[in-house]
Amino acid sequence: MTPGISRRTTITSALGVTGALTLGVPAPSGTAATADPSDDSTLWYRTPAADWERESLPIGSGALGASVYGTLATERLTLNEKTLWTGGPGAASGYDHGDWSEPRPGALASVQQRLDTEGRLAPEAVAAELGQPKHGFGAYQVLGHLELAVPGAPTAPDPSYRRSLDIASAVAAVSYVHQGATYTREFFASFPGKVIAGRFWADSPGKTGFTLRYTSPRQDFTATASGDRLTVRGALQDNGLRFEAQIRVRADGGSVSAGADGTLTVSGADRAWFVLAAGTDYADTYPHYRGDDPHREVTHAVDAAAARPYESLRADHVSDHRALFDRVSLDIGQRLPDLPTDQLLSRYTGGTSPADRALEALFFQYGRYLLISSSRTGSLPANLQGVWNNVVDPPWSADYHVNINLQMNYWLAEVTNLAETTAPYDRYIESMRAPGRRSARRLFDSDGWVVHNETNPYGFTGVHDWATAFWFPEAAAWLTQQLYDHYRFGGSLGYLRSTAYPVMREATEFWLANLRTDPRDGTLVVTPSYSPEHGDFTAGAAMSQQIVHDLFTNTLEAARTLRTAGVRTEDPGFLSRLEDALGALDPGLRIGSWGQLQEWKADLDSRTDDHRHVSHLFGLHPGRQIEAGSAWAEAAKVSLTARGDGGTGWSKAWKINFWARLRDGDHAHTMLSEQLKGSTLANLWDTHPPFQLDGNFGATSGIAEMLVQSHHGPIEILPALPAVWPEGRVRGLRARGGVTLDIAWSGGLARRITVRASRTGDLTLRSTLFPGGEHTFRADARSTHVFPTAVFSTAEDG
Repeated sequence: MTPGISRRTTITSALGVTGALTLGVPAPSGTAATADPSDDSTLWYRTPAADWERESLPIGSGALGASVYGTLATERLTLNEKTLWTGGPGAASGYDHGDWSEPRPGALASVQQRLDTEGRLAPEAVAAELGQPKHGFGAYQVLGHLELAVPGAPTAPDPSYRRSLDIASAVAAVSYVHQGATYTREFFASFPGKVIAGRFWADSPGKTGFTLRYTSPRQDFTATASGDRLTVRGALQDNGLRFEAQIRVRADGGSVSAGADGTLTVSGADRAWFVLAAGTDYADTYPHYRGDDPHREVTHAVDAAAARPYESLRADHVSDHRALFDRVSLDIGQRLPDLPTDQLLSRYTGGTSPADRALEALFFQYGRYLLISSSRTGSLPANLQGVWNNVVDPPWSADYHVNINLQMNYWLAEVTNLAETTAPYDRYIESMRAPGRRSARRLFDSDGWVVHNETNPYGFTGVHDWATAFWFPEAAAWLTQQLYDHYRFGGSLGYLRSTAYPVMREATEFWLANLRTDPRDGTLVVTPSYSPEHGDFTAGAAMSQQIVHDLFTNTLEAARTLRTAGVRTEDPGFLSRLEDALGALDPGLRIGSWGQLQEWKADLDSRTDDHRHVSHLFGLHPGRQIEAGSAWAEAAKVSLTARGDGGTGWSKAWKINFWARLRDGDHAHTMLSEQLKGSTLANLWDTHPPFQLDGNFGATSGIAEMLVQSHHGPIEILPALPAVWPEGRVRGLRARGGVTLDIAWSGGLARRITVRASRTGDLTLRSTLFPGGEHTFRADARSTHVFPTAVFSTAEDG
């Protein structure tokens, strides 16, 4: 087990910068960070945000987040600290981790026997046998709001107003002209500084002032001001989780005064800035989930930040962010017009215009920005809303749905060169094993670990009673896929041995114990099995079988890799049991009566089914069971075509990835267009509806899949390039095998490929650039290979 999370454990890792063409330039210190229409890394608007979900601009440092409104008379920041959750141990309604509150001997076996004889059961019938109401699941909480009342500010914006978010530097800004003076504000969330910071200034001396106060929809806090410090302390009424936030205000010129009403006021300053730190006493240690009071670490963070020059704090933040963000650049022929982002979105057609390309390139990089901002070492992984939330009762609790959503959040991480952002995911999965063992024992009388459809920070690994979304024990197996992929991209045997393999091995033990023999054909099947989130319960639904096949394949491959490296990881009988089970496992691949890939083991698919989940295509993506060009891939294409191009935002994002894996770049681009036109809000957040971020992350992954694929061994260059991107280049994408790629293309064909290898081994590139379509070569660690050697000059390629 790893030590418990608290805000005190948020420590910046050392991040190296790799050479890449960058998008956007951070504003010089002391100047306005307003949007330049030629800067294709900036979202910008001509009006303040009137609606949090549709219009506010997000900043984040992983653990901390804020949404910026840019309102004039009273600036508003909605604040988040990702561990602020109700529920769990101490919850008013009690807490049982989702495990059955009373033993149910024979309940699972009874359902399995009925499926053997009846073939299918209604979800409600299974939920009545195996589900139970939630107790103490809880919900992610808004931390509160920071309001800064600005005396003398205009009541409405004029044409000079600009509100922006530069995703390359991770700085949000507001500027406007009033009574002859230019006023500027900027905000950022610093991972190295562990604070949210904001600065107000004008180009005329003595004109900066505001009154700062904290508000919250809950009444569970006290706010006191003294000197230049505002301290907010409280405990959630539901579970007693303690939280604290501190804000310090500094001013150049003028004065800072504290009010008895818990406010801080700046008057007559040339410039003024604030820093905010926050934390809770949450820790990720089962079964209590509590650590130290946050007061000491919050105080240390805010005092350390306030003691530094603002310019230094800002520079460290920008440097830290760009060390990740600048690794990848994308040029698909974009040219950004002088239009605010909401108008750029509303005018988007998915056609051939450079403006449409600009929105697509911005959307790609925005997904990377959002992951950097919501998933950094030392806190929880990105949830359904990343880190951003404005209420006490968010949709789906803003939780961790693990029947696709959490997994989708991290599809982009490895391929778009953000491997460090997966550290919170790894730690979260590790922390789930202890309660997952308890659920495996209490619900299945089994070894191994398990988690079902959704979970929270308190180890909710059991079930509830929402009939169509309560049973999904395959989730643990799916969650391990990202850990193994991290090894496949990075190649660290130490990581495979100590982090990925133990989690995979234990999930495999669960399924070795829980697969049953189908009396109809003798294959091993998952039962009861449910294809999210529709249809009946059956035995051996395609997605269930494909996920277990993926787990077994990955675990066997990992075990053999470690054994070859001389690492002993298991008793000799484990590999034999795994090999036998994999050989007997129903693969979940069948072609049905109308040429479709069957969703269930029986041919139950309807041609008119347009459900948002296309679960039975897991083996195509994110799995690797189905290869493009195979009969299974053709059947998957029939199913995908029947489902249509509609769906929720995250569903459209998944379909981008599906069509890319089918090497149909034009249809993948159609799905990207559909997502932008119908499932993207003015601030470019994805909407289900309502807002959830997995669609942003899935779309960025899909664009990367259009350009590079490496899941089956050979590295495929431009496998699904759409016709509307005939010219372009991408720099810094990653492929499995420890490879970083730069690709330039024209006329729809690759013209130059640069390969940077992080480890020694044979690599195969698949591209029209090579005679016969493939080229295998020996790559040495830290070497660079260019194919061909002279197509573009250094100046052109730079």
